[in-house]
Amino acid sequence: MQVAICQTSPQLFAVEQNLEQVIERIEHHRAQGAGLIIFPELALTGYFVGARYHEMALRLDSPQIARLAAATKGTAAVVGFIEESRSMNFYNAALVAVDGEILFCYRKINLPNYGVFEEKKFFSGGKRVPVFRLGEFNVAVFICNDLWHPSLPYLGISQKADIFVTIFNSSQGSMGSEFCNIESWQIINKFYARIFGIYNLCANRVGEEGPEKRREVDYSDGATPDAPGSFSFWGGSEIINPFGQEVVRARLHEVDEIGAVIDREMLRQKRIVLPYLRNDDPHFTQRELERILQGDKQYVTRRELRKVVRGEKY
Repeated sequence: MQVAICQTSPQLFAVEQNLEQVIERIEHHRAQGAGLIIFPELALTGYFVGARYHEMALRLDSPQIARLAAATKGTAAVVGFIEESRSMNFYNAALVAVDGEILFCYRKINLPNYGVFEEKKFFSGGKRVPVFRLGEFNVAVFICNDLWHPSLPYLGISQKADIFVTIFNSSQGSMGSEFCNIESWQIINKFYARIFGIYNLCANRVGEEGPEKRREVDYSDGATPDAPGSFSFWGGSEIINPFGQEVVRARLHEVDEIGAVIDREMLRQKRIVLPYLRNDDPHFTQRELERILQGDKQYVTRRELRKVVRGEKY
């Protein structure tokens, strides 16, 4: 399956303008044979929407979403936006549309609420990690901070995901000078691909948001700090294969598009050569979580321990 990642620079608050650009790129890549087209987190709104989040929100029955879904006829797309539910909750969400139809919305589960991030102040959190079938592949979608909580990727793997679609908005300086977002995302993207033996399709955005705009600077070292009040989204979208190797990577700080062919045979090779998950037992994980959450005694008697060893305890 051919996939494409569109590393866009959405304009803050410009939903209609961003929508037109997303639809145009879907149509372009569909004509080029892409079976899956991916856009960053909040690709229709920009990131720092603040208290105006409700003005930017779209319902699944809105005409804009209908147009977006219709554009996927003959392909599939994952697009970040703000979703308003029928009960008037608001979500940092990813629309998953396949062959002209809305399949579902993935709703970001772990909402940051520290530093410059205020998502939990405005958005509700998602409740599910669904996996969907696309051709020969099982696909799980995650949004930014969700990938920093290992339990969520594990839930995707427990449902036999072959591909992670990871969409995010990562900017330089947003986590302070002691923490390098570029390096950290490169590590985490490769980690999940290598350990779980999956393709990781990672879409970050570019552009600047904030009250101050910087002059032209040299980004060649990939480590230019942000000016006060301005955050530079660094891009660097990438496709990682099941061995944790970079297939292709987008440019830093520039609008770019990348693509690759996802090969099921490579998934098979990884699971033969390095079958990390062969003996993984989700039921064991469930039992241990139940024990922890129910507050069972930390220590067991020797008799109970023997029962556990013999498999009689459970």
